Amino acid sequence: MKPKNSWIEYTIPDDWEGATLQDVLTGPMQISRRMIQKLTRSKGILYNGKPTFLKRQVKKGHFVKVAAESGNRQTIVPQEIPFDILFEDEHLLVVNKPAGINVHPVQPGQTGTLANGIAWHWQQHGIRIPVRPVHRLDRDTSGILLVGKSAFAHQHLDRQLRQRELKRVYLALAEGDFQEETGTLQFPIGKDPNNPAKRKVRPDGDPAVTHFQVVERFGTVSLLRLQLETGRTHQIRVHLAHYGHPVLGDRQYGRPSPLIRRQALHASDISFVHPMTGENMAFCASLPEDMQAAIQRMQET
Repeated sequence: MKPKNSWIEYTIPDDWEGATLQDVLTGPMQISRRMIQKLTRSKGILYNGKPTFLKRQVKKGHFVKVAAESGNRQTIVPQEIPFDILFEDEHLLVVNKPAGINVHPVQPGQTGTLANGIAWHWQQHGIRIPVRPVHRLDRDTSGILLVGKSAFAHQHLDRQLRQRELKRVYLALAEGDFQEETGTLQFPIGKDPNNPAKRKVRPDGDPAVTHFQVVERFGTVSLLRLQLETGRTHQIRVHLAHYGHPVLGDRQYGRPSPLIRRQALHASDISFVHPMTGENMAFCASLPEDMQAAIQRMQET
């Protein structure tokens, strides 16, 4: 597949001759049925340059064109907010989110979020498209965030996330000296019935799996490398707190710390397959200054 203006073009290979157009869209083009419905309504699917029907049988050498954007408009208010860009092309954006900022507005017209800053950044280049984060980071969690720049790119990346092909690694300072070097936390997570803003380990919760490795020990605090197998809300924070090692400075699931003013959690690495080129992509964001300063203070004591 290759981008051509705002359309994605795919040439039917020999082994797909006789298949239906819908089979090609959901098969080698890996387009979700939900997006196909949107594309059908907006006349965003063409066969040899002309509108057609999904049950049509295709022929080798013919081509399918799909609109990369499915008609959504940008509704976020552009606002100049600083953030670091790790990578950007016409299909996706990888940013290093600072701590203390929400990823996305929770109500219309809200400002002060990373999405407002991304909208402003795109506005400076004449781009007005929706901000589509592929995943989320808590307000006080720093690190890598992946954003799709079209409906097509976003749904491909979202599929990788749901199928656990998109890999995310976090670094955290956690209270306590771990006895083991590596381990897996496998506790189901659900809503806290006493506080709708919190989550807790509960038998009827959704399955949640977090793998951890101890990177370094600082007496009463350990630096961990964590990899998510699932992506539940507050998963790392809930798992570590339930395990008896809450994230340092986590006021919601642990306690405040004189070493850092927020939970010491950072999304350090991400890897995925580029939705257009098929290239393996990997990015890393080093520890932010406040976590480095906390480590330095512990090393000096």
